Amino acid sequence: MTDVARGALGSRKQAGAVSRKELGAAAILIALAVLGFALSSELPRGTLRSVGAGMLPQALSVLLGLCAIPILLGALRGAGEPGELTFSLRGPALVLSATALFALTIKSSHFEGWSTPELGLVVAGPLAIVIGGYASPEARLRPLVTLALFLTPFSLVLFGDLLNLPIPIMPRYVQEVLLAGWSYRGALRLAAALMAGAGVLVLLVGRRVSAKVPTATKGG
Repeated sequence: MTDVARGALGSRKQAGAVSRKELGAAAILIALAVLGFALSSELPRGTLRSVGAGMLPQALSVLLGLCAIPILLGALRGAGEPGELTFSLRGPALVLSATALFALTIKSSHFEGWSTPELGLVVAGPLAIVIGGYASPEARLRPLVTLALFLTPFSLVLFGDLLNLPIPIMPRYVQEVLLAGWSYRGALRLAAALMAGAGVLVLLVGRRVSAKVPTATKGG
């Protein structure tokens, strides 16, 4: 058999090989979707006008399962790289830590002998996004901060204003001192507007700094 024929045969085998990485990713997504739906199955789903406690986790579980379908199909067709399936503790550890920190700090959690501070979504949300974002080795602080400053006010308006869910906005003592005469929705909208404005400012400053770097490099 010539080298050309061997190369062609190897390419066909590689093209038809199952991508273990994508297969593992799809399996994890499906497992999380099933687990999330099972844990929230006993919660009331409600309606679109009156959202129940189970609608959001069940909807997210279904979307998570749907996201796994194209990954699974790509893995079975051998569209990805058929490399060995590797595992790193950095990603799961940081994602789980960010989730636990968010759950413990968005609202005060009481345990035997101690309790966690209530920081509200304004503080707990960005902390979870930044810490969870560092699960990727390519993560950078400025893009994560920008994402947090846009995603947090979106969540405030969506869950607190549109869906009427009583989400803690900010640390209670800060709200009592600075926004004593404000209504819940007024304080929520003010916090969302300030965070979105800060996100725009960080985005513009980041673009200006990035534009100056190539210029300084050329000048040097």
